[in-house]
Amino acid sequence: MPVLPSRLTEPLWDQFAALLPKRPTFDPAHPLGCHRRRISERIVFDKLLQILRCGCSYEAIADSTCSATTIRNRRDEWISLGVFSRLKQIALDAYDRVVGLVLDQISVDGAITKAPRRRRSGRTLTRRPGQTGYETVGHDRRLRHPARSRPGRRQPSRLATSGTNSGSLERTWSTS
Repeated sequence: MPVLPSRLTEPLWDQFAALLPKRPTFDPAHPLGCHRRRISERIVFDKLLQILRCGCSYEAIADSTCSATTIRNRRDEWISLGVFSRLKQIALDAYDRVVGLVLDQISVDGAITKAPRRRRSGRTLTRRPGQTGYETVGHDRRLRHPARSRPGRRQPSRLATSGTNSGSLERTWSTS
């Protein structure tokens, strides 16, 4: 199943193939005069389109027709020949002819800011009603208050040594 319709890939392949240098099927420098056939540029081109379209790894696209190493090696070879940069320029020129690309009238603006808080009836929704700072909502949707800020509750009273018998183990409860 093709990754893109043939009406898109065929013109692109025609332009791409015209930029590639002619290579023999077998390596003429091989000492025995024969070697494994070179994988077709069209197969590698289709695999690169699949990688660009699907965003997956070379290993995921590789199959019995072409290995991941071949795809990477051929990509590096084509980059060093400048084929992709020339193809990009051809695509920009074609787009300029068909649609019209007026770069001197384009304005680009950008900003990175925090998104504003949502508001409803003049109140922010970041906290629930009656919720103070450092409170969380539990898995059962009930507010969980920190121990020191619970209304009407204090920390548990501490044990204090009695002043009368400081050396003994007798201790009394203090309410401080």
